[in-house]
Amino acid sequence: MSETSSRQQSQQSERPAGYGGDGSFRVPVATGGGARDEASGPSLFAGATLFVVGVFQAIEGLIALLRSSYYVVGSDQLVVQVGYPVWGWVHLVLGVLLVAVGVGVLAGNAAARVTGIVLAALSAIVNLAFIAAYPVWAIIVIAIDIVIIYALATASRPGNRPA
Repeated sequence: MSETSSRQQSQQSERPAGYGGDGSFRVPVATGGGARDEASGPSLFAGATLFVVGVFQAIEGLIALLRSSYYVVGSDQLVVQVGYPVWGWVHLVLGVLLVAVGVGVLAGNAAARVTGIVLAALSAIVNLAFIAAYPVWAIIVIAIDIVIIYALATASRPGNRPA
């Protein structure tokens, strides 16, 4: 064996666990059949962020249900003119769904990734319609939703790592 190839092997064995041959970071996750697969870094980021945004959406829903005077304008000045209790339930249900899908993405479920893209887009649309009630927060959530969609759409699928 040449000195160069032995040096490359020693460098690869010195890398921390989770780093692939191309330098990308991958974490093993359990799949349904008992086999182990790997989720890429963007998928892990998107799953964790979906979970956090879901919690924030649920809190926003609870605020709309329990204390509608917190918001900047009355419900008659929103794009969709329904009462804050309706908005509260929409945000609460969306938040619970986002948390569940975030857990699915973290588990490496491919269907959860597709559902995550759909729910993040729905979350952005809901917050766009709700923007008059709390503008700064709605813009932040929309921006995070866009980042989630990008991360889920560009992440490599579990098991499809480069050679």
